[in-house]
Amino acid sequence: MDDVLVTGVGALSPLGTGVDAFWRGMHAAHTAPSRVPDPLAHMDHPRMYLVPEADVPDGPVEWAGLPLGRGSRFAVEAARQAAEDAGLGAGFAEPGGVDPRRVAVAISSGMGDTELHEAWWQGKGPDSDRWAPVFPVASVVGGRLGARGPNTCVSNACSASGYALSVAADLIRSGEADVVFAGGAEAYSRVALACFNRLGAIDPERCRPFSADRRGTVFGEGAAVLVLESGAHARARGAERAYARLAGTGWSCDAHHATAPEPGGGQIERAMREALREAGEGEVGFVVPHGTGTDLNDVVESRVLATVAPHTPLYSLKALIGHTGGAAGAFAALSAALMLDRRTLPPNVPIGTPDPECAVPLPSGPTPLTGGYGMVNAYAFGGNNISLVFAEAP
Repeated sequence: MDDVLVTGVGALSPLGTGVDAFWRGMHAAHTAPSRVPDPLAHMDHPRMYLVPEADVPDGPVEWAGLPLGRGSRFAVEAARQAAEDAGLGAGFAEPGGVDPRRVAVAISSGMGDTELHEAWWQGKGPDSDRWAPVFPVASVVGGRLGARGPNTCVSNACSASGYALSVAADLIRSGEADVVFAGGAEAYSRVALACFNRLGAIDPERCRPFSADRRGTVFGEGAAVLVLESGAHARARGAERAYARLAGTGWSCDAHHATAPEPGGGQIERAMREALREAGEGEVGFVVPHGTGTDLNDVVESRVLATVAPHTPLYSLKALIGHTGGAAGAFAALSAALMLDRRTLPPNVPIGTPDPECAVPLPSGPTPLTGGYGMVNAYAFGGNNISLVFAEAP
């Protein structure tokens, strides 16, 4: 089976624009949420990890007459960076370049351009009636890049972009695509933040997974896009680098509850073990957990990790940039690819007193990696679970 390589990466996050800013922020290990600049955010905890206003793209405001919101603009910028990083330029028609019919897109979002919908409720929607909340996030990326292969937007809540990466790997392994732009994008949504406030699931201070004092999650926004490419295709076109190899994927659904994970963690464990089985023999050097900061999620995941990957160090990304919803799996995958490429586990954001029920190693300083694998977990409402295993690039 041909390798599925990560040959390009792009990011727009609360840490700023670009992957270099993201990596520096991972090592700084210090962020905090801020109040959302929305006068209609009448809720107890109107706080998020926001993309700095200076880094928010001005456009595109529409594509082929389709109005676009903040989520689509985030996705376009991250995909542009990833294309440039992979040496693909802005399109795929150059001599000796990539056949655009062999380039696919799998970009996820939970809420997409939902601010267009929220404005419409207030009588301030787009002038055009050609708009939609979620699906343009993927289609505009394909349109802007000139990708003419399969185009899909996966939208199964907080595991969505993990599933998108798995779909991308399947497209490559089945021979339906040579290159896939895969990832996720999420922007501020008044509705989403208000719903989590009503659920009592927002931490009033910050996102602090596995802490004894955690009181819920805190959302973040941004986009992360990875270029996944067939190893044979990357070699044939002379790709300059590969960050990592997507070696294994595992899906499951516990179908236990609309919002809560199944307390025994059986289906979470199934997803992890399936991803590890597909990846083959090798030492797991780190895990990027789902770790949202909610009580049950952190305890269940910790218990399963103690069985599946005991004593393996964790990098708790959500403590740094918050819970980016449909983009969370993509940001975790980006982190894993960078850590494998640079052979370093950055310091975790301090969380205070650890929860004794969450006996997971959270290194406080930069740590050289051992092992050639890293595992990424993403879970969602409805019991949708996915684990991905990344390996050092060949």
